[in-house]
Amino acid sequence: MAFELPDELKFITNSRLPQKHTAAGLDGKICLITGATSGVGYQGAIYLARAGARIVMIARSAEKAEALSEEIRSISGVRADYRIADFTRLGEVRSAVESVLAAYPKIHILINSAGVHFTHRTLTEAGYETVFCVNHLASFLITRLMLDRMIDSAPSRIIQVNSEGHRFNGLNVNDLNWEKRPYIGLGGYGAAKTAQLLTMWEFNDMLKGTGVTINAMHPGAVRSNIGNNNGAFYRFYLHKILWHFLKEPEIAGDALHYLSASPELAETSGKFFNLTNEEVPAPHAMNRTLGKFVFEISDKMTNYPGGK
Repeated sequence: MAFELPDELKFITNSRLPQKHTAAGLDGKICLITGATSGVGYQGAIYLARAGARIVMIARSAEKAEALSEEIRSISGVRADYRIADFTRLGEVRSAVESVLAAYPKIHILINSAGVHFTHRTLTEAGYETVFCVNHLASFLITRLMLDRMIDSAPSRIIQVNSEGHRFNGLNVNDLNWEKRPYIGLGGYGAAKTAQLLTMWEFNDMLKGTGVTINAMHPGAVRSNIGNNNGAFYRFYLHKILWHFLKEPEIAGDALHYLSASPELAETSGKFFNLTNEEVPAPHAMNRTLGKFVFEISDKMTNYPGGK
């Protein structure tokens, strides 16, 4: 009898499984995507534009967003739209979403892909640990603010670009800013991704019966610029050593197209995918009691539904 890994460890072999694909088009669909100017988000924007979707971005750099907008126009014939926001400043994120809501009566696909990884502890202007703010709180706030519009646009889909990094955990609701512990980069990253998964189950419950699905995905061990904000040694390690073991990011774009458009996923919700294969997350990321608490904390930290 062949040895089989338990469900929560199958991520070790799942990345080598054949991936699923779809030829389904997205003509007439409007996709709001974050983190689209590089890495996984960039590939997602390109693949969805090729499938016919109208792309709307929330990006930090106007220069990069404009360049991608022109590239998308060369692919699809339609110039992408964008709003600018620094994801360490939740007021800017809120304003960007409000601007999108004012301009677009329908949003059919929301992809939260923006993310950072720091090897050292930093805080935002509001005093939040930066990785937790960018990777979790910003995507949480965007999803929260977009829910009614997604329901009005149903059938629609929300995709949280998560990570196998959630398995590093690091989430301590009594020390979200790492004031009581030495900061560990992988732990900070894992905490944010764990929080995103915990709150996804809550969003899924809220969306039942609305025609809106929400799923999370690990985008594969692909080459991206996440972590480039760290020092020269880390950048050398990332680009000169680690990149040789990573896959081309196009596989993540193809997977995002599948999750966004495949007819077979029309009613699939509340799932975690390793690229296109469903997978069981780590047990700590499925603690529903903790998830409800994290959801309430996230509401308070993002000042939802209050002002800027």
